Amino acid sequence: MIRQPKRTLPQDADTQPPEKRLSPGDSAATTDPITVPNGPALSCDVSSLHGTLPTADIVPDASHASNSIVPDAMRDNYDTDLPHTAHTDPSRPGRGYEYCDHTADIQVHSWGSDLREAFEECCIGMFGIMTDLSKVEATDTFELEARGDDLESLLFHFLDEWLYAFSVEPFFVPNEINIEEFDEGAEGGGGWRIRCEGYGEPFSLDKHPQGTEVKAITYSAMQIVKHDRGYDLYVIVDI
Repeated sequence: MIRQPKRTLPQDADTQPPEKRLSPGDSAATTDPITVPNGPALSCDVSSLHGTLPTADIVPDASHASNSIVPDAMRDNYDTDLPHTAHTDPSRPGRGYEYCDHTADIQVHSWGSDLREAFEECCIGMFGIMTDLSKVEATDTFELEARGDDLESLLFHFLDEWLYAFSVEPFFVPNEINIEEFDEGAEGGGGWRIRCEGYGEPFSLDKHPQGTEVKAITYSAMQIVKHDRGYDLYVIVDI
């Protein structure tokens, strides 16, 4: 059953479409190292391969429990000399995601060989902020549909619908997303649409570590960059 929840979004400037959005081909966003309270300066956290997620428990720093989710076991994987993983890096896997610091929020940087893969990875990256996905079992399936007036608004609503599925019953958290239909808007107008499935289970504090709450998806500095190896997406989420 396809679930299409309706609700009113927060009236925040970052959650509203800007007058001029970034388009494919624009330069990649500049990212700063992540500063962990009482810890070293860290760059982006890279998910090495699709489906291979951090195994360490997410334990927020006590002094910043609301916005710090850096597992101790992952800190050695950070390289403070690199801002974000570029598509020109020959060692970068074909698809994946990483987290980049953005003031008080988090920027999810995902990539894939096509838009489907990049969208799927971006969504999994968002859920990875809120819990340790290695603890999630794919016992249930949740179907969802999202629409947009253009590619950027489609990405926004795709992530927003999944965030809503996590926020209300059944509090669903997936560890894998499969986009079954990706309908691109017709030239000169027409809707963009995604129909997808998520594989996971209802969130439970008894089983799933509580990470950082994602309050909203934003349009701030959103980028969809096309290149010769596929697509890179940059999305800032409000935490």
